[in-house]
Amino acid sequence: MFYEIDIAGLKRKLPLCKVSDDLYIGAFVMFGDVEITVHAAAELLKRAPEYDYIIAPEAKSIPLLYEMARQSGAERYFLARKGPKAYMSGVFEVNVKSITTMAVQKLVIDKADAEFIKGKRMLILDDVISTGESLHATEELVRQAGGIVAGKMAVLAEGDAADRDDIIVLQKLPLFNADGSIKA
Repeated sequence: MFYEIDIAGLKRKLPLCKVSDDLYIGAFVMFGDVEITVHAAAELLKRAPEYDYIIAPEAKSIPLLYEMARQSGAERYFLARKGPKAYMSGVFEVNVKSITTMAVQKLVIDKADAEFIKGKRMLILDDVISTGESLHATEELVRQAGGIVAGKMAVLAEGDAADRDDIIVLQKLPLFNADGSIKA
């Protein structure tokens, strides 16, 4: 089962993946799709509020984060990692549970990144926003670092996130029943 979606003029067929017996989602994976990554980055930048830096949660949004930074001429961008790395010191961390991960994870940034973020307008980016948990955790990291949330953006928003007016998205993605029909 697939769902065909138009993302700012580019069509893609998303495979429907089981989350539970009565809930399926359209799997949108940007990894490896250079055309959609470049196109989505350009479209999001056209709609972006003023910001100083972009930050995104690891991992599926990394290509988009890089491409938006590249297209905008930014010299730096930030990644909220899923766990502390050996090179990190003074780690800020927030717990997060994503619809696609099934377990509680952490998102972290370190003191070095926090020094850049402090007092800056941060644009929070993700590939797909579903429950909003990754977005919320990234917002909390920005606040802990002393940054200001300038805006929140995603390529797609699904479920209740599709109705939020505080997130700029390129397209809404419905949720699906087990038979592939769109949930009412």
